[in-house]
Amino acid sequence: MHLAVTTRFLLPGGHLEGLGRYTAEILRELVQQHPDCTFHFLFDRAYDARYLFGPNVVPHVLYPPARHPFLMLAWYEGAVAWWLRQHQPAALLSPEGFTVLGTTVPRVMVVHDLVYRHRPQDMHRLIRQYYRYFTPRFARAVEQLVAVSEATRQDIGAQFGLATEPIKVAYNAPAAHFQPQPAAAQVAVRAQFSQGQPYFLFVGALQPRKNLSHLLQAFGLFKAEGGEAAAAVQLLIVGRQAWQAGPIFEAYKALPPAVQAAVRFTGRVSESDLAGLYAAALVTVYVPFFEGFGLPVVEAQASGCPVLTSNLSSLPEVAGGVAGALLCDPYQPTAIAAGLTQLHQDAALRARLQAAGLANVARYSWARSAAVVWEAVQQAIQTAPVRA
Repeated sequence: MHLAVTTRFLLPGGHLEGLGRYTAEILRELVQQHPDCTFHFLFDRAYDARYLFGPNVVPHVLYPPARHPFLMLAWYEGAVAWWLRQHQPAALLSPEGFTVLGTTVPRVMVVHDLVYRHRPQDMHRLIRQYYRYFTPRFARAVEQLVAVSEATRQDIGAQFGLATEPIKVAYNAPAAHFQPQPAAAQVAVRAQFSQGQPYFLFVGALQPRKNLSHLLQAFGLFKAEGGEAAAAVQLLIVGRQAWQAGPIFEAYKALPPAVQAAVRFTGRVSESDLAGLYAAALVTVYVPFFEGFGLPVVEAQASGCPVLTSNLSSLPEVAGGVAGALLCDPYQPTAIAAGLTQLHQDAALRARLQAAGLANVARYSWARSAAVVWEAVQQAIQTAPVRA
């Protein structure tokens, strides 16, 4: 069997976020689980050989590089559609939430979120318009949809008037290197990143939807109200600066100098450093306004770190509900600050959430999610109209 896969989010350099990480982990599993299948990876630029996960992978570079809505249209409906007509694979798997309308090849598309419906102000105007026009058409055209959470599955049904039962759910999962670490290793991490002091940890791109402005305000309230016990606690913000980050730094500059001194923007860090940062953190604080899944939640839980997260969208589901994490209203800095204070002061609560988080992440496995995606591919092939 020949399976085509759109892989334009497997970016060179190894710094994968969100869609790219999901694509890489699912495809690594599929390639290894199905050595009798030939996987045709369709890149939009020179590819990184580390993403060719087995001898049954054939890479193809199709131009133009698609990082602008007009070029995305040219790539999917031009270059990829042309390749599909020429090669006629058994199916097309699109793990990144975009696919091809102009093809008779059976299609499977993974939907990660519908943030453009819920937080349109957080997206560039042209990207937002692209999503608005194409996503409903994609969802109704493909033979099989896959969602990354039950919340996303229900959102697809509600937004597009589709039955939810046929939509499969293939979760994200934490990588194997996210796990609890010995006390000595945690001490070394704190010495490297927080002057040996306890810290709250945020992981994610610096952009509006991640709600860093409210987190910084909440940290300021925590410091002001926590007294001497809170004085040593720092806030580490780990991730690249994305877009519309100006308000984040304005919120940072509005903090008192002593609080500013306790905040550190690390930028991106290596995967090994990130694993250590999760394991050594007092609490991971991840309070975005909207998420289709929320990978930092399960990465933290797998590392034995208690989690404070939002009570909205997929996050309660992913975190294991109130048993697995402390939930708060992300629109209220006072609620976030109250959560920080509660977790800082209550060691028993932290210990309970550590144990509950480790139990929760047992639900998530890239191998199981890849099996769900493979089932979707097989079903798409079986139910598609016979091609002339």
